[in-house]
Amino acid sequence: MADNKRTGLSALADAGNEGEDFSVIDAIGGPRGVIESMLPGVVFVVLFVATSNLNLTIAVSAVLAVSQVIVRLIQRQSVMGAVSGLVAVGICLIWAWQTHEARNYYIFGFITNAGYAALLAVSLIARVPGLGLVVEFIRSLPTEHFKAWFHDWMDDKALKRAYMIVTGLWAGLFLLRLVVQVPLYLTNHVAALGVTRLLMGIPFWALAIWVSYLIIATPMHRHKVAAKKTQTEVAVDAELEPRAIGKDDDAS
Repeated sequence: MADNKRTGLSALADAGNEGEDFSVIDAIGGPRGVIESMLPGVVFVVLFVATSNLNLTIAVSAVLAVSQVIVRLIQRQSVMGAVSGLVAVGICLIWAWQTHEARNYYIFGFITNAGYAALLAVSLIARVPGLGLVVEFIRSLPTEHFKAWFHDWMDDKALKRAYMIVTGLWAGLFLLRLVVQVPLYLTNHVAALGVTRLLMGIPFWALAIWVSYLIIATPMHRHKVAAKKTQTEVAVDAELEPRAIGKDDDAS
């Protein structure tokens, strides 16, 4: 049976829901998701350090990544996470194979971290928090009335402030990864780079999601309660209006 629990930033879209507990483990994909995310990287760095054979390391890592997708298909489980992981690992492996340097396995990660940090920094400068855009887009897809959707959460000062804080938090996370890992890449410390990449991967991801939840849960709950109250009042007014018109007609 497929696991329908939301993961990653999608899990934050449910923050503030009444009677719903937040689980960091579920948000990062559960124990199996954590293992599947970390295993290719662990195998790559351990096998390369042990054998110094880049081709063998690339081959084993590739087989492992493909096997994870195949196993999920056989078990009829969701493969989106495994496929996205396969694509990312594939890019990293191809980069290392074409350049014949193990350290280049990590270049794609540098590019994505730099890109995310830049986008989030721009959103902070523009005073439109990038994390808020993503979470609110997931929470209530604006298929129409985009302006109303945008102002609904942007005009909530407490919620916007929370989104600004977590956006800065995530931008800092991406920058910290670059500050720590790029010097290791430049000095060709593959083993240290691999270990650091693992430590600053899933653990940092889990910590960032947990802290983000703590920051946005209360203002989002208040926002949802206020929105529900407004919808109820509108519905009551819409129900009472025809009755009021009818009374006016009878009086005339």
